[in-house]
Amino acid sequence: MDCKNTRHCDAAGEQLKADILRLKKEKNAVVLAHYYVHGDVQDIADYVGDSLALAQKAAEACADARIVVMCGVNFMGETVKVLCPDKKVLVPDDTAGCSLADSCPADGFADFIAAHPGYTVLSYVNTSVEVKALTDVLVTSGNARKVVESFPKDAKLIFGPDRNLGSYINAVTGRDMVLWDGACHVHERFSAEGIARLKAEHPDAPVLVHPECPRPVVLMADEVGSTAVLLKYALQSDAREFIVATEPGILHQMRKGAPDKTFIPAPGTDSSCGCNDCAYMKLNTLAKLRDCLVNEAPEVHVDPALAAKAIRPINRMLELSK
Repeated sequence: MDCKNTRHCDAAGEQLKADILRLKKEKNAVVLAHYYVHGDVQDIADYVGDSLALAQKAAEACADARIVVMCGVNFMGETVKVLCPDKKVLVPDDTAGCSLADSCPADGFADFIAAHPGYTVLSYVNTSVEVKALTDVLVTSGNARKVVESFPKDAKLIFGPDRNLGSYINAVTGRDMVLWDGACHVHERFSAEGIARLKAEHPDAPVLVHPECPRPVVLMADEVGSTAVLLKYALQSDAREFIVATEPGILHQMRKGAPDKTFIPAPGTDSSCGCNDCAYMKLNTLAKLRDCLVNEAPEVHVDPALAAKAIRPINRMLELSK
């Protein structure tokens, strides 16, 4: 699309939206979108949320659909397929991976588990279906503390793959979980120094931080939480400005919910601007969403035997989140 011509781009975008709405109805399709994808994709989706909310919607709200489209990254499409094995599950771009999931290969994680016999394995939902199948309980950033605290204080726990989230949960619960050494390339790049400069310029702005960020950034936070928690805080707070240290796709919902407030994306270590985007999430576009509905592809497939193992920790996560 030639975006040098604004009128042409606006017309093309409106046509894409009309096509998607028509195709959703014709094909009995439900579209899920993560907070980190482009705002126009969030706006056309039936449900928008973080990983936990989208898993809950896949389990509860898609019963009558023939097709479920997951606008996010590949592990999210796998999770939907495990939860909805009888549905055709599509993703707009099957090259939309996840650096955090990639940092935890299943064979290496299996060896790590074997080196710690007698430990219960907790894994962040941002993992491949193969890693989920090795896991006892899955967690999200929104429910990780609750899940960990459901175990006795002396329980032997492995936590993977995000070392920053695991370290944060250890700190707030007083646990000593053994941590797999993985990280999200987006949250890992946030700069404590850059946030300090922004805070000096906006001293009354609360700092909102996702727990996947490194500890120096977390320690600067006024609120630490999942994207859903940060969104709720921003909408309910009396503050007028906020510094936000998570993938800036969430700012779309913040600005929609509180158009009179100012949301400032925190910079990464390699940039003075707030442009710390997840390139994988941004592969989801209106054109690709339209095309995947037209072609009913790319389709997500999960081996049934693997799905049978992965569904158990997913269901435990959903049960513990109620």
